[in-house]
Amino acid sequence: MRSLLEQIRKPNDIKHIPESRYPELAQEIRSFLIEHISETGGHLASNLGTVELTMALHAELTLPEDRIIWDVGHQAYTHKLLTGRAEGFTHLRQYGGMSGFPKRAESDCDVADTGHSSTSISLGLGMVRARQLSGEDYTVVSVIGDGSLTGGMAYEALNNASKLDTNLIIILNDNDMSISESVGGMSKYLNRVRTAEGYLNLRDDIYNSLKNSNPKMVDGIRRAKNSFKQLFVPGMVFENLGITYLGPVDGHDVLALRQAIREAKRVRKAVIVHVITRKGYGYEPAERHPARFHGTEPFVIESGLPSHPKAVSNYQDVFGTIMCKLGEREPGVVAITAAMAEGTGLKRFRNRFPDRFFDAGIAEEHAVSFAAGLALGGYHPIFAVYSSFLQRAYDQILEDVCLMRLPVTFAIDRAGLVGSDGETHQGIFDLSYLGGMPHMCIMAPKNKWELSDMLKFAVHYENGPTAIRYPRGAAWDGLEGHRAPIVYGCAEPIEEEGEVLLFALGSMVKAAVQVQELLAADGIRPALTNARFAKPVDTAYLRAAAGRYRLIVTLEEGVQTGGLGERVRQVLDESAAEDGTHPALLTVAIPDRFVAHGSCDQLLRELEMDAASIAGRIRSALS
Repeated sequence: MRSLLEQIRKPNDIKHIPESRYPELAQEIRSFLIEHISETGGHLASNLGTVELTMALHAELTLPEDRIIWDVGHQAYTHKLLTGRAEGFTHLRQYGGMSGFPKRAESDCDVADTGHSSTSISLGLGMVRARQLSGEDYTVVSVIGDGSLTGGMAYEALNNASKLDTNLIIILNDNDMSISESVGGMSKYLNRVRTAEGYLNLRDDIYNSLKNSNPKMVDGIRRAKNSFKQLFVPGMVFENLGITYLGPVDGHDVLALRQAIREAKRVRKAVIVHVITRKGYGYEPAERHPARFHGTEPFVIESGLPSHPKAVSNYQDVFGTIMCKLGEREPGVVAITAAMAEGTGLKRFRNRFPDRFFDAGIAEEHAVSFAAGLALGGYHPIFAVYSSFLQRAYDQILEDVCLMRLPVTFAIDRAGLVGSDGETHQGIFDLSYLGGMPHMCIMAPKNKWELSDMLKFAVHYENGPTAIRYPRGAAWDGLEGHRAPIVYGCAEPIEEEGEVLLFALGSMVKAAVQVQELLAADGIRPALTNARFAKPVDTAYLRAAAGRYRLIVTLEEGVQTGGLGERVRQVLDESAAEDGTHPALLTVAIPDRFVAHGSCDQLLRELEMDAASIAGRIRSALS
């Protein structure tokens, strides 16, 4: 006999499952997710927490006609199962396999390619307006977590949504708050009264009949009603914005959730349904350690421990150690994160220096301007942030930091390819968007020791902001003996003999060493220089190199436009204009496109940026 989950092969099949068997289906879904994510890795805790919510949405809506926008999208695994994509979980987040986020190319039921935070209400509001303009009739639901609601963009959208005169459902998935039962019971009662069809029609009829004949009475009724709400109804911040609030609702009770969604569909304006869930629900290790199971590597189901414990420290570990040492030695150093204390390695700093640690929430724009304020107050803020998340704060970096030439350090984590999270998370654009900003100094360490040296340099650099970009994963310990002092704008020659110069930045120094070894079999031993600085590039060194090498190869783990290779080309063109010397230039960089998910090694091979491909490109350039 087929399991309940096996009976769901396409969208809306859940409607054929009896309500009495919903708990059984929820358990099957959880078991499926735990089993598959233990093998592939992925976002587990958030998905275990939204199983019943997703079931209720699919039971009450008709997909793909109705639209569900998942904020971030890391909690949409059950949505994928209920739209017939169970087989895709075998290769979840793997090269050529199913994405861990909603993707329009995968299903008509994925209405937006999401992956970053606080965007769902804006997207939903736009779809609602499009629905109005087209005269169509479908339901739009934006699902946003309480964490995403810390982002300022969500409030900008709520401000606009307050003007709606048509339905938009906003599900607030709250997994970090408790509400007393007495308030919950009263709110449930008021929800049913306020959203009942008869009440809504009666309310509108009474208001319409009284507003012309006795406006004072209408105002009195409204004031009395609102005073009563202020005392008893949670969510008045939303009500005061003009957005109806329903809840709180038990997020693990499918029938209660279905009732709340039905009530929400009756409201002829924006309505928030406050749903209380528990991250990791149904799997004890994830419930006890939701942060660890937010985005997990493969693990042993029985214990929850990693299947392959890391043998070496990663760059985040190294960064955390250095920050603690700086905290001891430099009383002016303060640390900032945007809801990523553990992910960026700042947890130990937070524990040791709580007064000098600031978590801005998922609000990178605010975090950058906040850092500017700290710098204006005489401190040196270090903002640890993922590369792809820093993009949100472009304007604040430019206007609030660079314009005033403030000593703020951006510790840019996950720079370059990050692998399985795909297009929305690849940190491949920071070299380009930061490189166009006046006064910005950009560095990238070749190994773990250089990360330490660059942070120390940045803390004492007072002529403007600094950015230090470093990759995800194991911290390379090669070239330990090469540790020349960091000098502003100066590269570090590693090996100078040869007819080809490998001018490599950050993580690509390791690849350049591998290229040297591969080409040695052909009697070619390229010279190698650690660029260190993406901006400013070492102009004096490059001009000298122009007359010394037949071919210069730049290597960077970022998109080509606006990157290191283009800056080197500009220097070589200027040098050629003066003395006519211009070696051939080969730029090894990521093409100007989004990069899908897969392991970093697979992606580098696809992009012809692995050592073997680079060696082949050099052989072709020399032939």
